[in-house]
Parts: sequence; C-alpha cells; structure tokens
Amino acid sequence: MQTLAIVAKKDKPEAAALAAQIRERYPQLTTLGDRALSHVLGWPRVDDRELAARADLVVVLGGDGTLIYAARMLGGRGVPILGVNLGSLGFMTEVPVEELFTTLDGVLTGRFQVDSRMKLTCRLIRNGRTLIEDEILNDVVINKGALARIADHETSIDGVPITTYKADGVILATPTGSTAYSLSAGGPIVHPSVDCTVLSPICSHALTQRSIVVPADRVIRVTLRSETADTYLTLDGQTGHGLQGGDCIEVVRSPNRVNLVRNPKVAYFSILRQKLHWGER
Repeated sequence: MQTLAIVAKKDKPEAAALAAQIRERYPQLTTLGDRALSHVLGWPRVDDRELAARADLVVVLGGDGTLIYAARMLGGRGVPILGVNLGSLGFMTEVPVEELFTTLDGVLTGRFQVDSRMKLTCRLIRNGRTLIEDEILNDVVINKGALARIADHETSIDGVPITTYKADGVILATPTGSTAYSLSAGGPIVHPSVDCTVLSPICSHALTQRSIVVPADRVIRVTLRSETADTYLTLDGQTGHGLQGGDCIEVVRSPNRVNLVRNPKVAYFSILRQKLHWGER
C-alpha cells in the first residue's frame, strides 16, 4: 500500500488531530485527506474522484454515516476501508480510537481480514429514460414529505407483480442497512454475510403487507402509480431526488462490493447486543 486516504467526520477536531497523527506516523506513505479535512489541516486538496482513484486504503474517522460517504466516494473500487469510531460503537466503524495504530500497523503489513458487503444498483427511470443510476450500501427509500398523502407503490420482482403497497413509502435495504431505517419499519435483522434485499413498506395501509426478503440477484421494480406531490427517492440517506407519478425505481445487487477491515475482537452479534440490546430480557 502506497497511498492512504483519510475521510473524517466534519467539524470534529478529534478526527482532524488523529489524521495529523496518522500522517506523521507513516511518512513512507502518501497520505491524502478529503476536501474538508485537507482545508482544516492545510494539506494539498484533491477532489473526491482523484482521492478514490489513488487510494490503496481508506481510513474513516467518524461514524457509520462517514463510512457510508467514503464507500459512495469509492464507487466500484473494492479498496479496503478501516472504520474508526469516534463516538458510540458503530455497526460498521468497529475499531475504537485506542486500537487505531495497532490495527493500522497490521493492515499495512497485510495482517487483516475484510468483511465483503453487498451493494445495490439503483436506477430511477422516467418515461423510459434512466435519469439516475447509483450504487447503495445501506438503503433505497421512497418516502413522502410532510404534507404528502399515502401513495400507491406498484411492486414487481423479475417482472412478476407482487402487490401495490398503499403506504407512506417503501424501503429497499441491503443486509448492512437492515439495522437502519428498515428495522424501524418492521424489517428483519439480516446478517451481513447473507446476500439479499429486504423490501419493507413504511406505514402500510394494509396490515397484511409485511416486509419480505428477496434473493439479491432478483430485479425489484417499484412504480409510483399516484400523482403524489412531495415524494422523494433517498439513497443511503445522502442524496435525494424528487419523484413524479409514473416514475420507476429499479433495484438489483451491484457487481461491486464494499470491503470493510474487520476488528477480530468484535463479533456481529456483540455489536447487536451493545447497540440494540438485542436478545436481552
């Protein structure tokens, strides 16, 4: 590894201080920072595209939201991501600050393992044209604004109609995203090693419409069948797009994956117990 990219939580002095320590500790590496971090530390600035293209390893200093930003920045590149948590224990940022340099020493000498996480490819299709195509690590959300009415979400899998959700919205989540918004909408917890898509209605009008788990290679299409104003498509909680009646959202497993450096001291179900108090009585 020759080039280390650091993506830090904005407006967090602790993250900037750690980034400066990393650069000082490893002078043999080319260390680059994201735009905000580079501005704070006075480092040469590079845009996100160049940062993603040059990185051999990405170190995230922050929380899960910062890690999702870094994964989106990398696009299709499978560069290892080392997530360092600066707050409470994260689902993906597993390494505590006090173990940062020990873990990083191991990674730089090749002593590490990764969790390979699936992503979704999402397309927004309007009048037969693809307006947006993006890759998602967490979830795709179709949701109404504060004043919008219940909408009709006509849903099919591999071209076979399954139902029309009369609901506030629909969530399509990866296993990584199953513990986020999908969980609060009644979706299941899915272990990240299982490749699938979780399809969950948000506040469905019909009690019989529940979350379902779909094989990851199946194409899920959700078409907005009602002229509902103030309805949005949100990708990973980071970008939003206004929707119109007749818009089709198409989701399927991406050929690309996200590789997260594992903390061997932390198991997935340990994180569930600490974050969600899962399994407690």
